Amino acid sequence: MRSLFHLAYHVRDLDAARAFYTGVLGCAEGRSTETWVDFDFFGHQISLHLGEPFATTLTGRVGDHLVPMPHLGLVLAMPDWQALADRLVSLGQTFVLPPSIRFKGQPGEQATLFLLDPSGNPIEIKGFASQDGVFEA
Repeated sequence: MRSLFHLAYHVRDLDAARAFYTGVLGCAEGRSTETWVDFDFFGHQISLHLGEPFATTLTGRVGDHLVPMPHLGLVLAMPDWQALADRLVSLGQTFVLPPSIRFKGQPGEQATLFLLDPSGNPIEIKGFASQDGVFEA
């Protein structure tokens, strides 16, 4: 069995969450009750429960940008990242940080974007040309 992560967090509206995670991000819905829903988040499990989302602040300094902290992050292969970024742009998605390349020509070069779910939970999606680049210093 490969390693998967499981993350559970609060959302204010399960129907809005369903529309975003399935319709915008393309995640498959799993089990659910009237108070929570699971999603296949690109091969990992997230469980969204009704409640007040965690507080976030723009305090994560990365280069010239301040990014939301804390946030959920995902690392994709570059072609998958590009396809998702193109999909999000075509849907008119609002971004905290639009699709861009960070650390160009340096160790750890990566594509990145930040967006918020309907409850304001921040999500970063990164793309790497090679998995070896994820931990390069």
